[in-house]
This record gives sequence, C-alpha cells and structure tokens, in this order.
Amino acid sequence: MKKEDIEHLAKLSRIAVTSAEATALAEDITDILGYVSEIEEITGTHAEVKEVGLLYNVMREDETPHEGGMYTEDLLACAPERDGQYVKVKKILNNK
Repeated sequence: MKKEDIEHLAKLSRIAVTSAEATALAEDITDILGYVSEIEEITGTHAEVKEVGLLYNVMREDETPHEGGMYTEDLLACAPERDGQYVKVKKILNNK
C-alpha cells in the first residue's frame, strides 16, 4: 500500500495523519497483508464457502402497532432541547 493511499483513506475518514505517520502506516499495512498472504499459502485455502439451508426473510404484516403520536410527548420530554414537536440538535453539516 502506498503512502498516498493512506493519506487518501485518512482524508475520507477525517483522521489527521502526518506524513511520517502515513509512511509508517503504509509499511505496517504492507507487512500485515504480506503476513495474511503467507497464512493463506500455508492453509491452502481462501475463504471457504459453507453450505447453508434455504435463506428467507421472516416478514410480518404491515399494521399500525399503536396510534400515531401516542408516545411523541414522552419521547420529546427526554430530549435536552426541543423546538415544538421536534428535537433540537447541533448543526453538523455545512450547506455548500
């Protein structure tokens, strides 16, 4: 793995990484991937595919479990701040 790849991943992850850390991480990850390759060669297998029975989703009928708004006031009472019938939270996204 290259230093540039580490810097790109750090940027995507919003993690501050110095140039020296990126270089060290690139070397460490390359060593780890090399070790994993050695283990795969020794075991002679990659991820084994296991046979399983039929898979299916368990679905329930769509129905209204309770009257709408029944718990709204109880939930809003637990919020630190509210604005009418909404929970008030700190803005985390910038509009561009």
